[in-house]
Amino acid sequence: MSRASSAVRPTLLRGGLVLDGTGRAGRRADVLLQGDRIAAVGEHLDTTGVRIVDADGLAVAPGFIDMHAHSDLAVLSDSAHLAKVSQGVTTELVGQDGLSYAPTTDETMPVLLEQLAGWNGVPDLEYSWRSVAGYLAAVDARGPAANVAYLIPQGSVRMAVVGNERRPATPDELDRMRAIVAQGMRDGAFGLSSGLTYVPGMFADTAELAALCAVVARHGGFYAPHQRSYGAGALDAYAEVIDIARSSGCALHLTHATMNFGVNRGRASELVALIDSALADGVDITLDTYPYLAGSTTLSALLPSWAAVGGPEATIARLGDQEVQARVAHELEVVGTDGCHGVPVDWATIEISGVRDQALASAVGRSISAIAADRGAPPSSVYLELLVADRLGTSILQHVGDEQNVRTMMRHQRHTGGSDGILVGAKPHPRSWGTFPRYLGHYVREEGVLTLEDAIVHLSARPAARLGLTDRGRIAPGLTADLVLFDPATVADRATYADPRQQAAGIPWVFVAGRPVLADGMRTDETPGRALRRVAV
Repeated sequence: MSRASSAVRPTLLRGGLVLDGTGRAGRRADVLLQGDRIAAVGEHLDTTGVRIVDADGLAVAPGFIDMHAHSDLAVLSDSAHLAKVSQGVTTELVGQDGLSYAPTTDETMPVLLEQLAGWNGVPDLEYSWRSVAGYLAAVDARGPAANVAYLIPQGSVRMAVVGNERRPATPDELDRMRAIVAQGMRDGAFGLSSGLTYVPGMFADTAELAALCAVVARHGGFYAPHQRSYGAGALDAYAEVIDIARSSGCALHLTHATMNFGVNRGRASELVALIDSALADGVDITLDTYPYLAGSTTLSALLPSWAAVGGPEATIARLGDQEVQARVAHELEVVGTDGCHGVPVDWATIEISGVRDQALASAVGRSISAIAADRGAPPSSVYLELLVADRLGTSILQHVGDEQNVRTMMRHQRHTGGSDGILVGAKPHPRSWGTFPRYLGHYVREEGVLTLEDAIVHLSARPAARLGLTDRGRIAPGLTADLVLFDPATVADRATYADPRQQAAGIPWVFVAGRPVLADGMRTDETPGRALRRVAV
């Protein structure tokens, strides 16, 4: 697909239910798009010389903002990007979980490509950038379907300076990391992410993280941590990142904010109390969740951190040692590893969703326990064999969520939507294709957990405010024409765990910068997205 020309015919969205992102009740109105802007909103607007889109029976809402996306390479390799634009997503926040492809070095880029293969694959691209500015320039040169905002990944920064070693940073190394973060913020990043159950970000202590967050705060950004645990010790992990925000003065966005595993069933109210107490103290907190019970990550993420020291090659070599295998199995099944959130693993909950080596494709869609039963082998042996055979490139679903917790968190006053969608693999998590229509269909229309108007605030206006995007997230004259049209009566996610790459129902039109990227439910050849850059403060 190619980038469209600069000229675009004015478009009138006629007679839709306008949900403007303020939370006010929707009203029937026309919306006129001219260039990349909303020119007017009102009744019976002049139709002379404009293309008319009949929006009768449809809701017209600001484009959805995915606050937790793993499309870092997809926006460079997949111009159609149907998984996201077909949901109504017009902006994605990438660079999540402390690991992405900028800033990096000649030495660490190959390591990151290997380590993140289970998240993003390794598409055929020219990985020539090394800085945040270079990555954003590559996005602009490619011309994505939707807009892209970026977080500086703390683990990638640590890898570039300290390596994959399990030790505190020296004062000189900390200064170098501060400088890299500052440059990334000047380049246009919106904040800092961390992955505190992933190597090497998890090797940073609280003081190191606070020092980096202080830099982010000076530049007007926010901290988006994947914290040290979502299982045993989850509340302590949340308390740590809230304390980092408090001590550094940095705004905080809690990514995929939930309480998982059996030890936390029904305990989301305790997390809400912790967040509300911090809000009352003046800590600036937002959060995102996905509307599903299963999580998704890589199979290697379950390893204890000591087993992953040194990066992928060192990990694979280490796992060939029988004593190491026995120790890993004991920690996984009896103790609970830091990679598996301190909870002893239940192999029946670990489902293979994708493999790098297609010779292993028969494992996809099956749990570790089921594969082990067929082989008559211990599940830990199957786990370790698969890790090595697939060179750590295996992705998984982890069925450890709780419905009450999901509902409690999505009702929170500072909640936003985030898919956390991994797009690669034979059977990726259905949230990659279904997050936003699932909010609107299942949780709004069918379950009444949110009102329609409030859901639009959660999915559009509030994330735009967190990102400081004053020209997006609402419908008003002069704002950017990032819009989604959907049928409130039929919008629904059709992606399932068995068949996840299914386009949503009831979303016929999506506009990015005034251009239709989805028209009558079909992907157009428009690629009007761009890299968004944080406005300097």
